[in-house]
Amino acid sequence: MRIPVQTFAGNPLDRDHDRRLDKAWLTARLHDETSAGLALWNGAVLVKDGALARLPADLAHDLSGGEEHLLFLGVEADGSAVFALDLEGAADPAAGPLQGLGDFIGLRDAAALLPASEAGMTCTAKAVFEWRRRHKFCSACGAESRVAEAGWKRVCPACGTEHFPRTDPVVIMLPVRGDQCLLGRQAAWPKGRFSALAGFVEPGETIEEACAREVREEAGLTVTTVAYRASQPWPFPNSLMIGLEAEVAAGEAAPDQTELEALIWLSKAQARDLMAGRMEGMSSAPPLAIAHWLLKAWCEG
Repeated sequence: MRIPVQTFAGNPLDRDHDRRLDKAWLTARLHDETSAGLALWNGAVLVKDGALARLPADLAHDLSGGEEHLLFLGVEADGSAVFALDLEGAADPAAGPLQGLGDFIGLRDAAALLPASEAGMTCTAKAVFEWRRRHKFCSACGAESRVAEAGWKRVCPACGTEHFPRTDPVVIMLPVRGDQCLLGRQAAWPKGRFSALAGFVEPGETIEEACAREVREEAGLTVTTVAYRASQPWPFPNSLMIGLEAEVAAGEAAPDQTELEALIWLSKAQARDLMAGRMEGMSSAPPLAIAHWLLKAWCEG
């Protein structure tokens, strides 16, 4: 089966769940010269010469100050272990303990430079670190929780509740009718930007129901059929974008003026011009986003 790979997908590491439980193995790998560490600082990633900067794993361990800022990402094809280091604070570590090893670049910008496999690894690290940062206290009793299983779990020492990384599902859809598609615009986006419609899946909803609800709420249209196209991990902070194409019934599209301030119908020729930057004063979502891929896939059939 041919699977389309979106930006941030395609993490090549074997996550090797069983190794997360083996503290002796993890300790040995942290002091193994074949192991590597990847560094993130306030969500930015350390890059050198257009690729992820690889740190000695023991350096990553020393700088982490403990399990709270260290994550076992997995094992590479040659068997070497990869860890991620989460650095915080105002001072740029690239001008301090990591001087000469690279520069920190925002993940969106880095993703445009990095090989797909490396973008996938950083996506995983950022998503887990963001979850850990936002879930330091037990939701059951309020006590401060502790990192476990090499960073992939938090455990409350007070009540014993276990907490695992969460992913928020988001439907992102291209409404279509005949040979036209519908794009929307949010006021907060760059001037002239139009993109696919999107929204979080709510409790008790299927993907199809969420798609229909969002299109009805944002554009006032009725969805008749839904087709899955692709998905994309989106670590800002912890989403999975579920890409859909949605046939809509006849009717006038009207922006809700809450989520969307404007809507536009485009033919395939117009959509191609939009993506190529040939529509004056207008732009599409960047190639980084699955919204761009959905539009491109529709144009190409």
